[in-house]
Amino acid sequence: MRILLAQLNPIVGDLSGNSLKIITAIQHGITQGVDLVVFPELALSGYPPEDLLLLPTFIEETDKYLQQIVAHVKDLTVILGCPRLNPADDEKKLFNSAAVIQNQAIIGFQDKQLLPTYDVFDERRYFQPGHSTQLWSIKGIKVAITICEDMWQHSDLLKFSNYPQDPIKSFIPLAPDLLINLSASPFCTGQLRRRFAAVSKAAIALQCPALLCNQVGGNDSLIFDGYSCAQDEMGRLRCCAKGFQEDLLVVDLQALCPVYHWKEEPLQMLYAALVLGVKDYFQKSGFKQACIGLSGGIDSALVACIAVEALGKQNVVGVSMPSRYSSEGSRADAQKIAENLGIQLLTIPIESPFQTYLDLLTPFFQNKGVDATEENLQARIRGMILMGLSNKHGYIVLSTGNKSELAMGYSTLYGDMCGGLAVISDVAKVEVYALAKWINRQSELIPWNTIHKPPSAELRPNQKDSDSLPDYEILDAVLKEYIEAHQSPRWIAEKYHLDIDFVQNLVHKIHQNEYKRRQSPPGLRVSEQAFSIGRKFPIVQKWA
Repeated sequence: MRILLAQLNPIVGDLSGNSLKIITAIQHGITQGVDLVVFPELALSGYPPEDLLLLPTFIEETDKYLQQIVAHVKDLTVILGCPRLNPADDEKKLFNSAAVIQNQAIIGFQDKQLLPTYDVFDERRYFQPGHSTQLWSIKGIKVAITICEDMWQHSDLLKFSNYPQDPIKSFIPLAPDLLINLSASPFCTGQLRRRFAAVSKAAIALQCPALLCNQVGGNDSLIFDGYSCAQDEMGRLRCCAKGFQEDLLVVDLQALCPVYHWKEEPLQMLYAALVLGVKDYFQKSGFKQACIGLSGGIDSALVACIAVEALGKQNVVGVSMPSRYSSEGSRADAQKIAENLGIQLLTIPIESPFQTYLDLLTPFFQNKGVDATEENLQARIRGMILMGLSNKHGYIVLSTGNKSELAMGYSTLYGDMCGGLAVISDVAKVEVYALAKWINRQSELIPWNTIHKPPSAELRPNQKDSDSLPDYEILDAVLKEYIEAHQSPRWIAEKYHLDIDFVQNLVHKIHQNEYKRRQSPPGLRVSEQAFSIGRKFPIVQKWA
């Protein structure tokens, strides 16, 4: 059997555009002489459709487009991910399904049995769990069909859920010849390695080849990396689709490729994910140009590199907004990164509006010393300038705060936090430095001075991040353990030989600044636990 894994990049809710992609892939499969075309989970609606699923007209239109696709299925079989109405009077009105299509007719549906409701997933909000376990006969081959999570329970790799049933185990007595998995598995660091392991364990359990077709592309905060794959009955990776781009991978079960030795390159994948996230956020929302406040610091330099890669240098505008505290070195670094990237750089000094605000507010600040208020005024003036340029020219402002700063509240609400997309809000400061050095691995793109100088917001004389924050190596280790691994402050303190009061103070700051993050732009999720999506903590609480 020859199978086409159609790794597509859908736009959520674009039923017309998604249908066209699907039909084009089916036609490509026909020209390639394949017997089966497999699409990702919810390929027709795009994943995740969220509350679009609650609109009756959206489901009606989805079914209409499904029928149009069915008419194009001739001389092969198609397995297509789509939402469908639940014919029974159950708790939920929909199923997350795989439509099995042959000879211009839907011969049945395989409904998703395990519905994740944790982290970035909320499928139980919309879908009724499926219960049927059956095999589908395709060209005389017995095929087991699963949808994303259905395969993961067997892998023992799930962190936040332990389902009462294991669909893979239920297939064992049926002895399938092939396992198919329709997936919408988002990217995060280390996820591809875990995904390959999950496919491998399923293949070994069923003693048959296993194929996974994964969605690719950015949808809001989520980034899907693709890497659809085929593994043999011994769980060995035989072929893999491209990462971070659409691909049509043909797999011949009678002539599988030699064992594929995959090597993970974390920084390259992280950078590719951020680029794709920015690119699709702009393209899918209809915007073309971005503006970035270039301070001469490493965060804005990294965001500028990502933006140029995603949008093209002609669509990125840097804005230098020096104040009385900006060093000559930072001004020069901002100029140099703009020249290295070939982007336009606007220089708009903020001394005049800053002094005007000081004059305006001084009568109301009597008997109050200089503090963070004056620092935040500068950040908010810069935010207003960027948003003014955005309004006038149609730019999307890319905010440049990193995860470490956002965790500690080391950012200004309505100042440097303003924007349409927070590009590196899920990238810790140590990762920012690692990415910058990776970018410079062949030639200096980000000025080395930017990388090596002590980080500073430059909002007061001789200011350094270290005045307010602990060493980033220590801080980021604590943040990763607490935010991503959910470890207790005492456990963290003991592991890293830190003072318990020091760790508890950091944890307190994380929760104390929840109100700021709740008002920040959407951010690209690249870690196991991002602030922008999947993490839900109350603003007002007394736990930490």
